[in-house]
Amino acid sequence: MIKVITYGTYDLLHYGHIKLLERAKALGDYLIVGVTADDFDKSRGKINVQQSLMQRIDAVRATGIADEIIIEEYEGQKIDDIQRFGIDIFTVGSDWRGKFDYLNEYCKVVYLDRTEGISSSEIRSERKKIKLGIVGEQFLAEKVAHECNYVNGIEVSGVYTTNTDIKIGKKFDTFDELLNCSDALYIISHPTLHFKQIKKAIDLKKHVLCEAPIALSLEESRKLHQLADEKGCILMDALKTAYSTAYSRMILLAKGGKIGKIISIDATATSLRDINLISKNNVSHTWNSICAWGPTSMLPIFQILGTDYCKKLIISKLLNDDFDIFTKVEFIYDDSVATLKVGKGVKSEGELLISGTKGYIYVPAPWWKTDYFEIRYENPNDNKRYFYQLDGEGIRYELVAFMDAIQSKHHPTYISRDVSNAICNVIEDFYARKDFFELK
Repeated sequence: MIKVITYGTYDLLHYGHIKLLERAKALGDYLIVGVTADDFDKSRGKINVQQSLMQRIDAVRATGIADEIIIEEYEGQKIDDIQRFGIDIFTVGSDWRGKFDYLNEYCKVVYLDRTEGISSSEIRSERKKIKLGIVGEQFLAEKVAHECNYVNGIEVSGVYTTNTDIKIGKKFDTFDELLNCSDALYIISHPTLHFKQIKKAIDLKKHVLCEAPIALSLEESRKLHQLADEKGCILMDALKTAYSTAYSRMILLAKGGKIGKIISIDATATSLRDINLISKNNVSHTWNSICAWGPTSMLPIFQILGTDYCKKLIISKLLNDDFDIFTKVEFIYDDSVATLKVGKGVKSEGELLISGTKGYIYVPAPWWKTDYFEIRYENPNDNKRYFYQLDGEGIRYELVAFMDAIQSKHHPTYISRDVSNAICNVIEDFYARKDFFELK
């Protein structure tokens, strides 16, 4: 029996894929198809895959062509698979010609001509393009515009900003002008403007991806989510950490019992890059500590321990009524505790620690854009390290999730509304001085 193996992503399975699989099957008696895992695709720079791994496997299985389907998860796996399955022929599309010649040492390599005029990339590109307008004063706007280049289907319509140093294509003089030329918005304006800008955009049926917090009160957050539902719009928190592979895997392992019962979480995020702007008379365009770093630091706490804490205490060092140079928030649950420390005028080690009854998870600084974390136990020999590719600081991943949500018309599950609302509620209590203690 002649065994044949081939590999592919098989995103949005089309006629070209099917023809290639049929010709691969015709080369022998038994065809094994390797479908690349999401993480492996990301490591190769393919971050705009539209379908999940299981959707792609099901699509290949539905063709009835493959005798066996496996998952490709790591570099060098092809050699392992060829030897493990006793493969006679390795085959792949002709656009990879020469790339896999090294496999001739292990089996015969055949390059098959692809069907002209059709590809998954073309199908993704042919979908209705989303014109994305960017709003805000921060230089993060330039990063967002740059990352849009890596996401099929997004076209930056321009920017509305008062920061003359930000250079993004076309600049609009008013928010309304940008809205008229956009299908969706990425909002990075000062948090005090979020509610008004998001509401105006959704009223006009524009989708919104907004840097958290999306509002400065629980009531405003709920109103915006309700309005988005009524208008059939997507409203998402732009917390890039939530969309990174390493963070997602870490959360799953923590909640899956890898370190036992979780007793404590400590999240720290600080920066001094805006220190020259921080003065009592010049903070109008600068995000304070609780808004800049609070949502990020609350994310793992609420996603692991939930939002139903029993008690909290907010401790801040204030520069003026609205600007905290440092804030610490303690959350007390029935059977666990959590602490976050954030600062724009105080520096600390930006690490994340999750403590359990069997071990702990350590995520080194800067944990909010990590590609690496460790699970540590009493016996160091049991420790395990995890590495995952992270491109564009995670911004392009949240842009892909935003595009997928718009096209599927389903709100993504990366950040639940409960978590989004809980973040806004804590920030509301900061401004209301509820459960609050001020450091002198």
